[in-house]
Amino acid sequence: MDRQPVLTGQTIQLRPLEKGDWDALFAVASDPQIWAMHPMHGRWQEPVFRAFFDDALAHGGALVALDKATGEVIGSSRFQAYRPADGGSVEIGWTFLARRYWGTGANREIKRLMVGHALHSLARVDFRVGEDNARSRRALEKIGARISPGRIEEAEVPGAGKILHLYYELMREDFDRVLGAD
Repeated sequence: MDRQPVLTGQTIQLRPLEKGDWDALFAVASDPQIWAMHPMHGRWQEPVFRAFFDDALAHGGALVALDKATGEVIGSSRFQAYRPADGGSVEIGWTFLARRYWGTGANREIKRLMVGHALHSLARVDFRVGEDNARSRRALEKIGARISPGRIEEAEVPGAGKILHLYYELMREDFDRVLGAD
């Protein structure tokens, strides 16, 4: 699976993250309210976001979300944890959007593009979300993802202590029913 595609929808374009995206992406990420429910509450701060950005570049799979009409950087998402066994799976996450795009369908379009791309060759897409991140959990449920029974991970998050991550999954057979058609 190509984890660095260019994907184009009706209002959003996704393209691979580049080093030169720092200023525009940090301008979006520097809004503390974006991270209010996230386990990494401080990701709006430059040194914390710099580590996140550098990690995304180093591991690949990170995509920048652009408003197709303006070309403006509005957020980011990532393909991570590719596993070829059992039909294949990939994790989609690390998604954040400028607040003015919340509730506009932008997140749904980003997920539709990424999930559609992944499920052309894989059986399942996974999503990992902090147990207390109600906003992200609701967004995943809206796109048809279901909690994966028994898949809970406890992690030590710098600055946040121990948190529980829940895993959600979206199977290939559920994609067209939920996200495939407008």
